[in-house]
Formats: sequence, structure tokens, C-alpha cells
Amino acid sequence: MAFWRSKQPLDPSLAATDQGSGSIDDYVGVLQPKNAKITLRLAASDPCQDELRALLDEDPEALATATPARTLQQEGKDEQIEVRIFSGRRVSGVVGRVPRGLEGVYDEAVRRLDNRGGPARIPVAIVETKHGLRLDLLIGQTR
Repeated sequence: MAFWRSKQPLDPSLAATDQGSGSIDDYVGVLQPKNAKITLRLAASDPCQDELRALLDEDPEALATATPARTLQQEGKDEQIEVRIFSGRRVSGVVGRVPRGLEGVYDEAVRRLDNRGGPARIPVAIVETKHGLRLDLLIGQTR
């Protein structure tokens, strides 16, 4: 990210520590991740701590997103994408939202996986930070 870009919060209704993270600069072409290590951290995870804590007991290899890409109607309204997790046994409640401005990255990754014929689920990792549990989408693995 260039040094002259502002670091203003993308969503002023969220705490600075709950804005999520990711950069459009990590993608090339039709929003394909540059490498397999690219992650996208969800925003609005503070109210979802209980749900994230419950997912810690699940097999980390089985965790993946359960939220489809936005419909054209949802895109037209610029609705945020609330993410739920499939743990192999159940679908969780909402665990966060895709950060503002990166909705297209999420949509394109889900569509790319769907076009391959397999499940349209992005692998995830639950990360413990000093501000609580956060969910990273391992979006680089969708290349």
C-alpha cells in the first residue's frame, strides 16, 4: 500500500480494532490473489466472539465459509456480506462481515470455486489477537 493513502477507518460505526483487513493491491486480473498466502480478515467480529469461541472446538481443517456470493439485487443495494462458517457438522451464526470495498474479492473467489465444480467454500483460520478472536479468510488458497 502506498504511503500517501489515508488510514481512515472504512466503517466509522466499528471500533478501529474491528475494521478487518485486506488490500485490493493483493489481487491481479479478475480479482485473483497474487499468491497462496493472501488472507482477508473479517470486520465486525467483536459481537461474534461467542460464535468464534464455539468454532475453536471444531476441526480447523474442516472450517470453511458457508456464505454464497451476493446476488445482483444485493450488489445493487451494496449490501455488506455477513459470513457464516461451515464446520463439517453445522453452519454457524454470523462471525463477521467482509470489509467494505472488498466484497467483490469475496464474490469472485466464491464464483471461481463454484465454476470449478467443487464446493464454493473458502478455507478459514480463527486467529487470536490482543483484541479478541478474528476470522481470516484464506482467500489465496482459491487461486
